[in-house]
Amino acid sequence: MLLPINAEHPEPRKIEKAVETLKDGGVIAYPTGTVYGLGCDIMNKKAIEKVYRIKGIDRKKPLSFLVYDLSDLARFARVDDAAYRIMKRLVPGPYTFILEATKEVPRLVLSKRNTVGIRVPDHPVALALLKGLGNPIISTSASHDGEMISNAERINELYGTLDLILDAGPADNKPSTILAISENGEIEILREGAGPIDRVVRVQE
Repeated sequence: MLLPINAEHPEPRKIEKAVETLKDGGVIAYPTGTVYGLGCDIMNKKAIEKVYRIKGIDRKKPLSFLVYDLSDLARFARVDDAAYRIMKRLVPGPYTFILEATKEVPRLVLSKRNTVGIRVPDHPVALALLKGLGNPIISTSASHDGEMISNAERINELYGTLDLILDAGPADNKPSTILAISENGEIEILREGAGPIDRVVRVQE
């Protein structure tokens, strides 16, 4: 089902519908502030497995997820002082951080190294979903043959088995920038994406 939603001021009843879909174990497409994401409630194992099936990816590939704010992030990942200082200057925004997971994170989304990819989005729709659900939301990009899909109608054509698609208009075609932060505060750029690298460099100075 394709549901148009206001990108800047998402209608509460539409957010409510999407949150109910997530609570019922549904998988949705939604704007993340970069590309459209395919996601579900991180606490629902069957829904996570459905995301893997819909996206057609190996279950060994860990899935990243979105959290509402830095305090939520600290619940699901181990964050030392150096990392916290850096992230405080980069979130919310188009940066995904690779961090050591806490026991709160379901095993299904963990990497072999017990790390996770976490992001605090700055999109009003994504934030409203996270606040309404009260749990992190899986975020894997809506893509086809390596190309990011920035149009909700195209997502509907390709992923007809989704329970809901929130159409907030055209999205960016660049995914988030992925960063790993060492214990001494050194930043390694694992993927350059929508998050400006010069901003990361300034944070390190």
